[in-house]
Amino acid sequence: MADGTTSKAGYVAAEVLARAGVGRLYTVPGESFLEILDAAEGHPDLSLISTRHESGASFMAEADAKLTGAPAVAMATRGVGASNLAIGVHTARQDSTPMLVLLGQVETDFLGREAFQEVDLTAFYAPITKWSATVNRADRLAEFVARGLRVATSGRPGPVMLALPADVLGERVPADPGIGVQTPPRPGPSPEQVRDVVSRLAAARRPVVIAGGGARNARGSLVSFAEAWDAGVYAAFRRQDVFPNEHPNYLGHLTLGTPPETLKALEEADLVLVIGCRLSEVTTQGYRLPCGDQAVIQVDIDPAEVGATVPTEVGMVSDAGAALAAFGAQAPSQPPSRNWAGAHGAYLESSTIPPVRASEGIDPSQVVGAMLKTLPGDALLTNDAGNFSIFIHRYWRHNHPGTQLAPTNGAMGYGVPAAVAAKLAAPDRTVVACCGDGGFLMTGQEMETAVRYGAPITVVVFRNGLQGTIALHQKRDLGRMSGVEIGEVDLAGYARSLGAEGHTVRDPDDLAPALEAALASDTVSLLDVVTDPDVISPTVRLSELASGTS
Repeated sequence: MADGTTSKAGYVAAEVLARAGVGRLYTVPGESFLEILDAAEGHPDLSLISTRHESGASFMAEADAKLTGAPAVAMATRGVGASNLAIGVHTARQDSTPMLVLLGQVETDFLGREAFQEVDLTAFYAPITKWSATVNRADRLAEFVARGLRVATSGRPGPVMLALPADVLGERVPADPGIGVQTPPRPGPSPEQVRDVVSRLAAARRPVVIAGGGARNARGSLVSFAEAWDAGVYAAFRRQDVFPNEHPNYLGHLTLGTPPETLKALEEADLVLVIGCRLSEVTTQGYRLPCGDQAVIQVDIDPAEVGATVPTEVGMVSDAGAALAAFGAQAPSQPPSRNWAGAHGAYLESSTIPPVRASEGIDPSQVVGAMLKTLPGDALLTNDAGNFSIFIHRYWRHNHPGTQLAPTNGAMGYGVPAAVAAKLAAPDRTVVACCGDGGFLMTGQEMETAVRYGAPITVVVFRNGLQGTIALHQKRDLGRMSGVEIGEVDLAGYARSLGAEGHTVRDPDDLAPALEAALASDTVSLLDVVTDPDVISPTVRLSELASGTS
């Protein structure tokens, strides 16, 4: 590999990754980046995770980084691998997750000739990354890797892509790159802004907080702030673990299909403090909330996000934890009394498991009910996209930090790969992947990856034989369904063929025992739960939509 003073550039790049604290590199191996594969496999501080599909690799890297806060690496080869990888990179972009994407590229002499599997990777990835570049010189590869990690973790975190021509990776360069990765600066609030915000908080009658992913690592400060100022707290879309859900100041989750009674406190708020949240379409309920007559204070580490979607009266560029601590330090000795009992009670009522509505198969809410009875409170749930996930978000209460991994871009296929990465990153945690049959059939083969690397996850599939979200839209808007049926698949048998345990559950009485057996197992387990396709959401039946009664 090295002669004492020089080494191939690919090996030096791997050393930069290790020194920066990167732990895992997820990939489908390709011939265009052999040196990095070999270096990662042999490095004592790096783990090379070979997946069954590039989408699985990118989802795993995204989930790993979201859970740990440290960037993970996703790798693929040229145009074909890059295309498959892109879905997880888009997820990282919309979820503000730090990720470094390394794509093998055709040899430098062949660039621009539409060589075998060639795509202009820099242009391809530019819209879904913070920075994309092609590294044409081996002696600058270490520099580009260090810069990529810095960009990925600074400001609003996100993915960075580097395209690596195969010949560049094999060139010899100094073995010690002499390059470190700088820790990005974390800005804090100015004293003048803090005084302004504190005066507004003191004057407000019904101040509420919308907390996003940027506040995830400031959970303690957020709780202290909410208690000191008696402010109500909402969790942004799929950020439910940012604040304990059974805390009396918790008001609910701003998600798809948010119950009207949950939104009432936000609609009536006279001051909205947005912390570490980009105010996405879903969180704002279609850019409807906060509304124009409400005072908005937005705190974000990235200046480009402040006021980007909703006008603000005060915009503050700051680390979420630093801002919350500063606001809390100037809170009155006696907290204001604003009484959130009614709003919190509305959340608790809406998140209580309801009576069974299923007429055939199992009610999806019963599945969540069984999970609540059998899983530890700090279990880490990953979920796919689909209507089944509404039941998870509605009825599971996140009272512990780091218990939710879910794609805010609504990418199908996320659940299983995310669970694999979570178990590799946190092997002592109970990790459960929640999937619909549509999403599961896209990436369920990554259970083999879990088996191979000894990551005993539990997979719960809500199988209703439909692409449920699209079926709901079609029935509601058109009165009929098209192309949404999923055939009868023996998912338990499929799991067993991949080396996992597989169980089919058709009776609700069997749910809890099956979950208990899966949790007690020391291997990967799948529960194929046959649910009622008519119970399409917590409030709607497909048959009611078809008859025009809902």
